[in-house]
Order: sequence, then C-alpha cells, then structure tokens
Amino acid sequence: MLPGCVPWPEDAARRYRAAGLWEGLTVTDMVARTAARHPHKAAIVHGQARVGYGELMERVQACATGLLQLGLAPCDRALLQLPNGVEFVVTYLALNAIGVIPVMALPAHRHSEVRHFLAASQARAWFVPERLGSFDFRAMAQELAPAAPALRHVIVAGEPLAGQLAWAALAASPDPDALAARKPAASEVSTMLLSGGTTSLSKLIPRTHDDYVLNARLCSQAGGFDEATVFLAILPLGHNYNLASPGVLGAFYRGGTLVVMNGAQVQDVFETIARERVTVVAAAVPLVTRWLAEEAGRRFDVSSLKVIQNGGARLAPELRQRVRQELGCLPQEIYGTAEGLINMTRLDDDDALLLESSGAPVSELDELRVLDDAGRELPDGEPGELVTRGPYTIRGYYDAPEINAQAFTPEGFYRMGDIVRKRGRHLYTEGRRKDLINRGGEKISCEEVENLIFRLPQVRQVSLVAMPDPVFGEKGCACVVTQPDAQLTFEQLVAHLKTQGIASFKLPERLELFASFPVSPVGKILKRELRELVVQRMAASSQAPQETR
Repeated sequence: MLPGCVPWPEDAARRYRAAGLWEGLTVTDMVARTAARHPHKAAIVHGQARVGYGELMERVQACATGLLQLGLAPCDRALLQLPNGVEFVVTYLALNAIGVIPVMALPAHRHSEVRHFLAASQARAWFVPERLGSFDFRAMAQELAPAAPALRHVIVAGEPLAGQLAWAALAASPDPDALAARKPAASEVSTMLLSGGTTSLSKLIPRTHDDYVLNARLCSQAGGFDEATVFLAILPLGHNYNLASPGVLGAFYRGGTLVVMNGAQVQDVFETIARERVTVVAAAVPLVTRWLAEEAGRRFDVSSLKVIQNGGARLAPELRQRVRQELGCLPQEIYGTAEGLINMTRLDDDDALLLESSGAPVSELDELRVLDDAGRELPDGEPGELVTRGPYTIRGYYDAPEINAQAFTPEGFYRMGDIVRKRGRHLYTEGRRKDLINRGGEKISCEEVENLIFRLPQVRQVSLVAMPDPVFGEKGCACVVTQPDAQLTFEQLVAHLKTQGIASFKLPERLELFASFPVSPVGKILKRELRELVVQRMAASSQAPQETR
C-alpha cells in the first residue's frame, strides 16, 4: 500500500475477503464489467450529451493512455477539481485505471484549500475547468503552481493558458498493453477523499479499490438500485455522498443511468426529472426545503421519481413526511462519513424508522459502539459518541500519525465525532459531539432543539448556535430562515418551545433571522460562519441577549 497509509490488519482483511465483501476489482474494472453487459445503454446524460457504457470505456481508455504518455505513474496523486460532467467521470475512471490516485477537490475550493491539498498530497497533476462563473481556475493554477514543487501538469477542461494542457489533448489511441501493465492491485488506494471538518483544513482519506467498490455495492443495494435506476446527481460529484454512497459508482455498479447537472435551480432540476424520467435524486436539507417551499411537485411531472435521498445533515421527520405526501416518493436518509461507515434507512422500513431514524449500517460486518466521555460503551438508548470499524472504514488518514492517534481508538475504531443513540442496529443522530452548547455546565444538543423549532410553520430552516456569554460561557441563539412572507418573534419562539416540554435551560436566549444560511458546497450549514455572524450582530447591537428566565 502507498506509504503513509494505514492498512487493515491482516486477519480483518482475510475475513472480509472470505466473506466475499472485497471482490478484487478496481473501480474501473467494476464499470468495465457493467459496460460488457450493457455496451449500448446510456451510462451518462449531461444536458444534450448522452454517452453509452461502451463509449464511456473507450473514452476512459483513451484518456488513461494519454495520462501515461504524460509520465504519470502508479501511486502518483492528481488533484481532481472538475465540475459535474462527462469530463469528470472519464478523468476519474482513467486515473483509477492506471493507479494514479485522484484527490477529490471540489469546484468551490479556492487558493487556501487548494494550496493545502497540493502540499499534503504532493500531487503531480491538477485538473481544473477553464472558468466557472466569473472565477478563472487557470489563473489560480498559475498563482499556486510555482509553490507546488511536485506538480508537473495543470490540465484544463477548456482553453489552457501558457504552460497548461488542454484536457481534450489527453485523448490518445488506447494502448491495451500499457494500460494492463499499469493496472493497480485492488488493495491499493483508489481515491483520496477530503475530511468534512470545518474547523481546520481537510485531511486526506485514502480509500482502496476493494473498499470503495464495496461501498458502492452495499449502498446501491440498500438504495434499491438496479438496471432501471436513473440517478440524478446535483451536488458535486467529488463528494463521497454523490460519488459512491450510492452515487455515481452505485449507479454504475448496478447498470443504471447517471444524469448529471451543474446547477440546482428548482425549475431546471424538475424539468430534468420529468424529461429523463429520473427515479432517484441525491439531495440535502436546503434542496429538499426549497423544493417543498416552491411546491415543485405540483408544477412538474414527477411520477417517475421513487426516492429522494438526503445526506449531509439530518432531515427533520416533518420534512420526510412532506416528501412522501407532496412529492409522492420515499425519503431515504443517508448518514455516514467519507472515512467509511454509511447508514441508510431501507425503502421497506416501517414509518417509525423511515421518518425518525438515521438508518442502519449497510454491512453486517460494520461494528458500532456508542461511548461515554470516559470511553465506556453505553447501552442501547443512551446518547454517546459513535465509533466504528468495518470492511470499508479506513484505519487512518494519509500521512497523519498524530491526528490518527486522536481520531482512532487503540482497537482501530474510527471516532465519528457524532452523538447518537443506538437501538439495535439503527442509529438516531443528535448532532456533533462538538455541536453542543455548554451553558454553565448544562449541555444542550443543538439538533434536539432545532427539531422542535422546526415544528413551527413559519420556519423554513433553523440552526442553533452558541453565542458567548460572560456568566455562563455559552448560551443558545436560534438562527432561523422563515417561510416566504412569514413572521416570527422571539416571544413566539419561546412560547412554542415551552409547549414542547423541554428543560428551561435548553430554551434559546436570542433569535436572529436570516435570508439564507452560509452552506458548504454539499449543502451543510457552516455553523462556524453562522456563529461569527451572530457575534457580529451582537457587537453591532446595543440590545443584550434576550433572557427567558
């Protein structure tokens, strides 16, 4: 395995192979297997472009041969920062075909993050679009490349600048012998994902071909994917959720069709669903909220749609129920991590699980424990930190021994950092371990209070954040985006929460209304930025936090 990566213990690896979980396939092998079965079936639809499985693999082989001619070698890293589209999929599979490891940057990343990714991965190639909106990625590459000594090639999907290479120029006559000679072992690293931390620069997550193919296989099974699946990808393909959970690779594993979009305008999304007869959409809370608020299901033919998946943050039960009632399809909650563990509600779950839970692990060999602050395992129903290990959960970040010592237990369990309750194999999330407000020693679960606030009909989005207090250290501030034309006062908020029967110390002590929240490229509310905005508003206001006692 690539130096700097932590392998699975040999006894665990033998067990996973013996159980048939690790198939010995590379990611590109997996897609090639589907292409052999369905060479003429549509693999990718992007706008007017339609690419069949056979044509996809021809493009992958041509691109892979071109990459070899650039001198890229197995275990080299390549920063992949392309937007959703055919070029992204072809490049990702071509890199995997020759053992070059794509590092999955997002189009939204800019100088600070990219500089860190280039240094941490020692990437030899960097794939960028020409422009997105007014931002010129080629200019950013020219600024950052001199400070990245390992970088040899900047490859542009579009018109390159001086010293850069056009992506289209990579296509070469496929050389099967050269490609076969560079084919990686399935135990090698396939992909480097980025950790989702918002308080520090992302860590690199090395996923092997064995475990990533398994990830796609298990998630697509839990999602009910088959050859009739038409999967719509709106969020960035470089994120684990949209790439393999089940995502692109899940659709390809089962022989379905991937429909790709670059924007998320409601009309464009639902016109695409109607035109392409989409069956599954991978969404996030802000998207689902917007679709319901704009009553999109009444304006478009969504009769083909069977499932709306939600990932990134928990979808409130009320919204799940509305998805079923107003859009006529099933909500499917997907809770997990790029480091491995994925939990999904099942399409045949009863209402209590479908609407309330965060799902169950997709593998029977996923090991779960819920620990208290002293590291003791807690019984079912008690809230604590989730730790996990299993056949597709990493045993360490890339080249990060000090971080690994904190992020993993001595037994190899990954610390998820989430507070959950476990009932059997089903999980119920209660927020991040660090997403607690410590009000003078009383701990307030932000997600618990958020779910109660969400029951107010005026509320479109809500996030409870900590605001500084000289006496208690922290107090809760409810940040709310209201429904169009709705009004909400602090007094109404508190009166509503008191009727819910929660402890008085959990009541928010300030209300701030926002037109929208700052969110990550995959739709997660950026609570750190939201807290900063609250602090700024407090400083600009002569009004003290509103007390409820």
